[in-house]
Amino acid sequence: MSLREWVAVGYGAVGIGLLPWAFWLSASLPPTHHSAHWDLAWSGFDVGLAACFCGTAFAAYRGAIAWAGAFAAATGTMLLVDAWFDVILESRGNELGIALFEALVFELPAAAVCFWIAFRTERVVSRALHLSPAGQRAAEGDLVRVLEVPTDREPAGEPGDADAPA
Repeated sequence: MSLREWVAVGYGAVGIGLLPWAFWLSASLPPTHHSAHWDLAWSGFDVGLAACFCGTAFAAYRGAIAWAGAFAAATGTMLLVDAWFDVILESRGNELGIALFEALVFELPAAAVCFWIAFRTERVVSRALHLSPAGQRAAEGDLVRVLEVPTDREPAGEPGDADAPA
């Protein structure tokens, strides 16, 4: 089985397996919980978010396109998580309104921009890896072929996958 197939089966199984776990948690956990380190959890998360923003900026400045895309994807994901938890956990008075405002005006649009950057940089990297210096298509065993999804007109790169035995 190729790496692409292992990823598809393994990640699919974990994703499906997490659904009953989530339903169980929803039914069994109490609706409120007091944490002794609430301030540390949120400030630590925001430091991680700041690191992702700075990582994206630094990678873009240095022209490290693949790193910029990876950092942008992580930043977008963290922004979605931040918006989710801010809105879900803020249930008192004006805090919910502020959380919704921040999510709709700042966090979700910023996440969309991050995912756009990640998508654009992935396309640039994919094109660069697909073409050799002479403008020819990359060899079957090149890294980009490992998880590549074939088009309708093109067979998958199974025999030349990087994880295939030599």
